[in-house]
Amino acid sequence: MFPDLARDDVFRIETLRLWLRWPRICDAAAIHKFCSQWEVARFTARIPHPYPQGSAERFIYAAREANASGRDLTLVMTPIKGKRDAVGSISLESRGKDRLALGFVLAPEAWGKGLATEAAQAMIDAGFGLTPAVEILASVRVENEASRAVIEKCGFALAGTGPQGAPARGGMVECHSFRVRRADWAEAGAQRRAATADLARAS
Repeated sequence: MFPDLARDDVFRIETLRLWLRWPRICDAAAIHKFCSQWEVARFTARIPHPYPQGSAERFIYAAREANASGRDLTLVMTPIKGKRDAVGSISLESRGKDRLALGFVLAPEAWGKGLATEAAQAMIDAGFGLTPAVEILASVRVENEASRAVIEKCGFALAGTGPQGAPARGGMVECHSFRVRRADWAEAGAQRRAATADLARAS
């Protein structure tokens, strides 16, 4: 689904405070560090806890393969200023020919700064800008108020609530399902740009 532009590992997205780029093997230690924390893993469907040795490397290889094929786009978040270690990851995964699913995790030390929202908005822009997707989906555990807030700030509308598969949590978990349509995202563009400008003045 993703074009040649995104299939090259030099591809990256710049936000106000982050680079979103392909994961590299040198990111394994940072990825292992944040994925090993229960407060990160507990709300995800796929991150096991405890986080086995070698899992970060396997994640990186799988992400790079999916990126290179154009099937998905998985990037790590790294600060533009200061230490350049990965502080999270964010992905758009294909759901059929015309839909994508957004997912993200963020290291606890980076919580509460608006970084997840900043990264998610940039990825949604990329998803609609680079692919023919008509809508982007997202699922959030019902207990995960922080991620729900990120999703709603990005303009997603609640589509339903019900059990969804979570292999790393041992079965089914109750989740809210959200979606944002291409037309709605385009319509809200002016509001997003205004909010970004406010954030830049406050930084």
